[in-house]
Amino acid sequence: MRYIRDIILNIIVASTVFSQTNVATTAASFLEIGSGAKSLSMGGAFVSVANDVSALYWNPAGIVNIDRPSVQFYHSPWLVETEYYYGGIVVPLSPADAIGFSYTSVGMDEMMVRTVEMPEGTGEKFDASNLAMGIAYSRKLTDQFSFGVQYKYVQEKIWQMKASSTSFDIGTLFRTTGGMRIGMSISNFGDKMGMDGINTAIDHDVDETIYGNNDKIDGHMDAAKWPMPLLFRFGISKDYTFANIHRITLSGDANHPNNNVEYINAGAEYSYNDLISLRIGQSDIFMKDAEQGLCYGAGINYRIPRGPRVRFDYVIRSFGVFKTISGFSIDMTF
Repeated sequence: MRYIRDIILNIIVASTVFSQTNVATTAASFLEIGSGAKSLSMGGAFVSVANDVSALYWNPAGIVNIDRPSVQFYHSPWLVETEYYYGGIVVPLSPADAIGFSYTSVGMDEMMVRTVEMPEGTGEKFDASNLAMGIAYSRKLTDQFSFGVQYKYVQEKIWQMKASSTSFDIGTLFRTTGGMRIGMSISNFGDKMGMDGINTAIDHDVDETIYGNNDKIDGHMDAAKWPMPLLFRFGISKDYTFANIHRITLSGDANHPNNNVEYINAGAEYSYNDLISLRIGQSDIFMKDAEQGLCYGAGINYRIPRGPRVRFDYVIRSFGVFKTISGFSIDMTF
C-alpha cells in the first residue's frame, strides 16, 4: 500500500506544481478534444470508468482490465471542415499487465495559398494537420489497484512549419470493496512546443546604421514556445445492477487544466443485458462561457458467431455556436 500512496501523492503534487490559470495559452489543443463515442456521450466523465480502448486517452491505468485483445476506431467531423480520427489497440500480456498503442489525427483538405497581390491564388496549396502517437503500459499492483503510463509523440503542422514534442500520460485506478471506482490521471505532461521551418529564415542586417554593409546575413527567427494542455482528472463511478440484466453506471470527474478554470463532467449509462446502451452526460459544468454542454448517445453490442464481439457507439455533443457535433466508434474484441 505504500507504493499506492506514493503514486497518488506524486500525481497530486505534480498537478499542483505545473498547473496554471492562463486561458488559451497552450499548444496542441487538439489533445483536449476527447476520444471514444461511449466516453464522450457520458460527458467525458470516464477517468474512473476507463473500461474500453479509449482508456488510452482518459486513463491508461484502465487498459489492464481489458482481458482480450481489443481495437477501437473513432471518427468525428470537427470544427471548420476538419476531421478528427482516433485509433487504439490494447493487448493483454498477462492477467496483471497490458500494453496499448494509440493514434490521434486532426486534419483538413488542401487550400489555395492566397496573397494580397494574388487573391485568386498563387498556384500553391497548403494544409494543416495535427497528430499524436502513443505507446502505453498498465499493470495491476494489487487486485484492486492498477497503474498506467503512456508516452506520446505530438506534432502540429501547417504548410512548411511544424512543432513537435513528447509527453506522458499517467493514471491510477482503484476499486473499493463496495464496488466504487476511483480514478486519477495527468495528461500531456511534457515539453513546450514552438513552430519551426523554412518560414523562420530571415535576412538580417547586423547594423542598420552602416551603409553598404552586408544586410542579407542568414538569420533565424525564434517562434514563441507554449506548454501543452496539462490536465489533472479525478473521478468516481459506480455500477448498479438490477435483475442481472439491467445496469446503470453513474460517473463524475473533476478536472483541473493549466489553460482554463476547473470544471466538472458528469454522465450516466443504462445497459440492457450488455446488448443495448443509452447514455447521457454534461461537460464543462461550472466553466464560464463553456462551449460544450449536453451530450448523449447510444450503443449496440453484438457478438459475431465464431468471431469477435463488435460494439457500435454514436454520440451527439452540444457545442455552442456550432450547434452539435456527432461522432461514432467501432470497437472489436477478439
